[in-house]
Amino acid sequence: MSTATLTSAQTLINQGFSEALAQGFTSTNPSGSIVLNRRGRLARTLVILSLAIVIVATFAFSAGAGSTDSMAATPDSFVTVVVGPGESLWSLAGRMAGDGDVRSLIEEIMIVNSLATPDVQAGQSLRIPLHG
Repeated sequence: MSTATLTSAQTLINQGFSEALAQGFTSTNPSGSIVLNRRGRLARTLVILSLAIVIVATFAFSAGAGSTDSMAATPDSFVTVVVGPGESLWSLAGRMAGDGDVRSLIEEIMIVNSLATPDVQAGQSLRIPLHG
């Protein structure tokens, strides 16, 4: 039979493979890696670029580049005050603020002294920030 005498190259062509495969070429790259077309290279580039942006943004925010806390006015010095009987944080801040905003000074006093609530007790020592 004539089909029994066909070579392997003719068999590949008869099975629908391209002529390059029929001539003995393999379907993989000689180095063994995958060959990407234009769309694949573009997708790979976009993935790598987006990962690089995420990594840079993570390091930038962890270093404090995006925080607004560092831009706020920092106090030049502090005064230590001992709370007297009947005094409150509001009365201390009102006395120390002068013409400034008492509420913002209360917030600063709470942050500087690590107070969870504005409640203070007689004999308690507080650091009050001074701006100027």
